[in-house]
Amino acid sequence: MRGESMSDAWSLERDAIPAAIAARRQTRQATVRWGENVVTVGGGAPVRVQSMTNTDTVDAIGTAIQVKELAIAGSELVRITVNTPEAAQAVPFIREQLDRMDIHVPLVGDFHYNGHRLLTDYPACARSLSKYRINPGNVGKGDKHDRQFAQMVEIAARHDKAVRIGVNWGSLDQELLAALMDENAQRSEPHEPQQVMYRALIESAIGSARRAQDIGLRGEQIILSCKMSAVQDLVRVYRALAQRCDYALHLGLTEAGMGTKGTVASTAALALLLQEGIGDTIRVSLTPLPGQARTQEVVVALEILQSLGLRSFNPSVTACPGCGRTTSTTFQDLTKQIDDHLRAQMPQWKARYPGVEKLKVAVMGCIVNGPGESKHADIGISLPGTGEAPAAPVFIDGEKAMTLRGDGIAREFLAIVENYIKTRFGSAHDQHHTAQV
Repeated sequence: MRGESMSDAWSLERDAIPAAIAARRQTRQATVRWGENVVTVGGGAPVRVQSMTNTDTVDAIGTAIQVKELAIAGSELVRITVNTPEAAQAVPFIREQLDRMDIHVPLVGDFHYNGHRLLTDYPACARSLSKYRINPGNVGKGDKHDRQFAQMVEIAARHDKAVRIGVNWGSLDQELLAALMDENAQRSEPHEPQQVMYRALIESAIGSARRAQDIGLRGEQIILSCKMSAVQDLVRVYRALAQRCDYALHLGLTEAGMGTKGTVASTAALALLLQEGIGDTIRVSLTPLPGQARTQEVVVALEILQSLGLRSFNPSVTACPGCGRTTSTTFQDLTKQIDDHLRAQMPQWKARYPGVEKLKVAVMGCIVNGPGESKHADIGISLPGTGEAPAAPVFIDGEKAMTLRGDGIAREFLAIVENYIKTRFGSAHDQHHTAQV
C-alpha cells in the first residue's frame, strides 16, 4: 500500500464486492389461510417462521395455550400432531379456543401412517386445519401407498388447503430407496450409498408433488421439504432440490439437538441456504432444555432471519462482549434490561409504532468503541469503563444529546429509549398525547 494511492489499490468499479445474499429463488406461491389471516409462502413473500407444539393434541386447552405462546413469540404457522382419532376430534376445539383468544395463526396438521383415515373420518378436523403435512414414506406400502396418498391429497384439493410434502431421511420410502440401490448396483461405476440416498429423498419429494398435481392439487399449494440431521447433508440435498423444481421449500434441520448444539447446527445449515436464496419457510427444531419455554425455537428462527438482514422482528441491541476495561457489569445489566423490555413490548408496539422493529440501540461498556458504535445506532449509550469518569454520553441519531450520571443511569436511559420510540414511530395522536403529559 505504501507509495500507492487508495484509488489505485482499490476500485469498487473494478473489484466489485459481491452481493451479500443471492437473489431469492423464484417459486410458485402457496397460500395458507385462516379467516382473514393469509400467510403467503414463496413467490416473493418474506421467509416465514414455523414452529411445532409438543403438547398432547388431545389436551385442547393446553395445546391452544402453547400455540398462542408460539404465535405471540413470532411463529406465523404452527404445526400440531394429529395422530389419533382423539387428536383429530380435538383439532376443531383447539381452533375455536384460539379464535376466542383472537389468535388467528394458521394450524398445520402433522400426519403419519393414518392421516388418510383421520382426514376422512373427521371432516371438521380437515376443515379446521390450514395446511396438511404428508410424509410420503409413512402413508402405506405398495398399492396402499398410492391410494392413501391420493385420499389425503383429494381432501386437501377439495378444501383448497396447502400441503407440505415432507420427506425425512429417517423415514424415507424404503421401496423407492431399495429400487434405486438395486439400480445403482448394476452400474459399472456405482455411486456412493449416500449419493443414492440423496437422490431417493429428492425423487420422493418431487415425484410425490407431481402425483399430487395429477390428482388435482394446484401446484401453487404444494411446499416441499427434505429434512436431514447433518448440516452438510441438508445443504447438499436442498441445493439439488432447488435446481430441480420451482415449488416453495421449507427448511429445517431435523433432530438438531438441544441448547447450544441445536442452535448452532440449525443456524449454520439454514444460514448457508438462505444466503444462497434458498428457502421460503424455516423451522428451528430444538429439543428444549429442562424448564425452557417451547418458544425458544421461534426466538432462534427470528434471530437467524434478522441477523441475515432478511427480515426485521425486534429492535436490534448492539452490545460489546466486555474486556479488561469493563470490569463493571453495569453495561451487561443495562443491555439485558433494554433487550428484555423491547421484546416484551413488541406485541403491543408492532401495531402502535410501525417500523419500530428496525430500531437500533447500542449499549457499550467503555470509551474505546462506545461513542463510535453509539453514533451508528439510532440511540446509544457509552457507559464508563474501569478508571473512566463516571459519566455516560447518550447519542441520538448520530449526535451527542446528553450525558447521564449517578445511580439512575439505567432507568433514565430506558425512559429516553421509550420516548424516542414514541416520538419517531408514534402516530400524530401519540405524539400529541406525549407532549401533553
